[in-house]
Amino acid sequence: MLTANDLRDYIINGLTCDHVEVQGDDGQHFEAVIVSQQFAGKNKIQQHQLVYLALGDRMGSEIHALAMRTFTPQTWAQLGTQ
Repeated sequence: MLTANDLRDYIINGLTCDHVEVQGDDGQHFEAVIVSQQFAGKNKIQQHQLVYLALGDRMGSEIHALAMRTFTPQTWAQLGTQ
């Protein structure tokens, strides 16, 4: 069964990230907060597409649902969540 830590590792291995948090305990439905400089200049859809690209075939097979909140490091810092 896929764990939140497994999914976190998949994201980190496929995308340069400053911060990644993943929650989800049923093995199929997850929530993630992802901070990456690669999101700079991209809208939310483009940012999510980068994450989907990093996850590859796992989306729709191992991962049935992934709710994402994506941020650039600058936006993340402005939120004061570091």
